[in-house]
Amino acid sequence: MSPRMKGWLRWLATFAALFAFGLVMFGAFVRLSNAGLSCPDWPTCYGQVTWPQHAQAVAHADASFPDRPYEAHKAWREQVHRFLAGTLGVMVLVLALLASWRRRRALAAVVAGAVFAAVGVGMYMHGEHLWSSALAACAIALPLFASLGLNRPGAWKISVFALAVIIFQAMLGMWTVTLLLKPVVVTSHLLGGMTTFGLLAWAALRFAGVGAADNGLASLRKLVVIGVVLLACQIALGGWTSANYAALACGYGPGSFPECLGQWMPATDFKQGFILWRGIGVNYEGGVLDLPARSAIQLVHRLGALVVFCYLAWLSFKASRQGLRGFGIAIAVTLVCQVLLGISNVHFGLPLPVATAHNGMAALLLFALLATLARTQRRAAVAADEPVRGD
Repeated sequence: MSPRMKGWLRWLATFAALFAFGLVMFGAFVRLSNAGLSCPDWPTCYGQVTWPQHAQAVAHADASFPDRPYEAHKAWREQVHRFLAGTLGVMVLVLALLASWRRRRALAAVVAGAVFAAVGVGMYMHGEHLWSSALAACAIALPLFASLGLNRPGAWKISVFALAVIIFQAMLGMWTVTLLLKPVVVTSHLLGGMTTFGLLAWAALRFAGVGAADNGLASLRKLVVIGVVLLACQIALGGWTSANYAALACGYGPGSFPECLGQWMPATDFKQGFILWRGIGVNYEGGVLDLPARSAIQLVHRLGALVVFCYLAWLSFKASRQGLRGFGIAIAVTLVCQVLLGISNVHFGLPLPVATAHNGMAALLLFALLATLARTQRRAAVAADEPVRGD
């Protein structure tokens, strides 16, 4: 692989990671502004590539989907989100092609996966859902196995693996619409977006040469991995809270934090609050749970936040003591900002800018942890054709 191509790969990974962060923010904006079902079909919007804009097109949309009246101020958000996701998909495809260059089997798997994904979308639009699902499964499996068998450093493998993740993420986006905002799908879609961002961020960090000269920080590395796992669990709880419309289950304003509905022990229903699958055909827009179940979700999210805060605060101190002061400060600052945004959501009644920033800060906190983890890892071989070690 030529130095010029390596440079392209490094810059593309960085740009794709930044783009993925923006997409996470915009996706949160779409979800929190209740625009998730503003286009009742997929991948078109009321049968159009963009969205209905003229009176005749709007009338046709309302006639075609009488159960879902057209709302222009929401439809554009959902469809633009899809366009942005498609753009990121193209970036990840190019990244995977570069990462698998001169590895014929891996390159063929990446190309075939992309073709299967495109054909599968076309078949879905023509009602061939069974064949579409089969092609989607192949499109996910091909780059997945190609990444596992790629004889190159980890950043190259992750660049290929990210293609499998983003194809699956597209499927989750489709299911979000077709399964009417089912909470387990919406939460998985959020996790998929964060995973995509995390993979691209990790690849960008490693391509940029972030790492250690030896394994002297191996003990800290294990602690950071635990922090990443805890944060991922908390992000999942946050997604579950949002998907079940439980963010304000404890009220807002005075008495809503740290108490819940003015009480330390309000009525809760943990069993109903954490049923993952409730069958097909239920429209979850606005939520279907009663207040005790939503309060239970909110309280578990708060407890998780307390656990994560204590652990990451200690981790930031530990990192600073082991010579990674800048990384420790980054973890501490993003952690404090995230907690303050969470409290502000409750106190001010979930204002859209604050709620969206809460999602973005979670991604930044994840990045701070990944950067710290990369700094504790031994530097990988710079060239893709050098012996693989350390990454």
